[in-house]
Amino acid sequence: MINRIAKPFLKWAGGKTQLIAEIEKSLPYEITNKKFTYIEPFVGSGAVLFWVLNNFQKLERAVINDINEDLINTYKTIASRPSELISILEILQNEYHALEGNEENKKLYYYQKRNLYNTRKEEQSGQAALFIFLNRTCFNGLYRVNSKNFYNVPMGGYKKPTICDRENILAVSNALQKVEILCGDFEQTLDFANNKSLFYFDPPYKPLSETSSFNSYAKDDFNDNEQIRLKDFCSKLDVLNHSWILSNSDVKGKNINDNFFDDLYSDFKIQRVDARRSINANPEKRGSLKELLITNYANEQALQPA
Repeated sequence: MINRIAKPFLKWAGGKTQLIAEIEKSLPYEITNKKFTYIEPFVGSGAVLFWVLNNFQKLERAVINDINEDLINTYKTIASRPSELISILEILQNEYHALEGNEENKKLYYYQKRNLYNTRKEEQSGQAALFIFLNRTCFNGLYRVNSKNFYNVPMGGYKKPTICDRENILAVSNALQKVEILCGDFEQTLDFANNKSLFYFDPPYKPLSETSSFNSYAKDDFNDNEQIRLKDFCSKLDVLNHSWILSNSDVKGKNINDNFFDDLYSDFKIQRVDARRSINANPEKRGSLKELLITNYANEQALQPA
């Protein structure tokens, strides 16, 4: 277990594994070659978090936050009760795999667990296990809720998906011991910053079209007003001399006249980088596109993990 590298324990629409190389190029050398605090106010599946935890020995502490209470409950459960979680996941995996070949019963099992999850009456470990079960068996690892906070993603078509990755859960639990885990609005993370802090923002992306919106990540949508509030927070961090990097969709790439982010972040450095679209009902519409990486510093020196 000592050498096992922690990796994201969820499949996640919009996960940032594909952007890590670009993020690495954009990191501020003057921050990350010294002791620093890493803060991620929209942690999601934590792809960048785990990369930072695994690669930067001078990281003193990390702080993660998300508005999604069920997601944060899962992080906290892995951190504090991994063995209990693994035991429940093993049962779910064995039961689900036993239904392979019987699609009706398999579907019935999935929707029964989804309904149980939506009651939110299970204790902490049971609820976290249902969260992971649904993530591993639903359509494309999508997390979406309605206005009543009911998870409503249909079952995916996977054959015997890995529901319980015991070794990774233990590795993640070990990695999370140096992480402060918060749940709430992104602005509260400022209270945990010090004079050498690096923020990475991965908010719900502004949709490129009405049909491409997967922003129902919490019962309250992250709309344009929220995007503007986030920019104001970034400006505040800039005044306080905190370094930050932010990713978002490139709406201008879809509509050349849409200057929403170019205008909003005109005081900062905007880069357009290659990404991949992985969520679309039509596989032919998945593929490469541009995304934005925005920083409040200009240092592009490539960084070697210390």
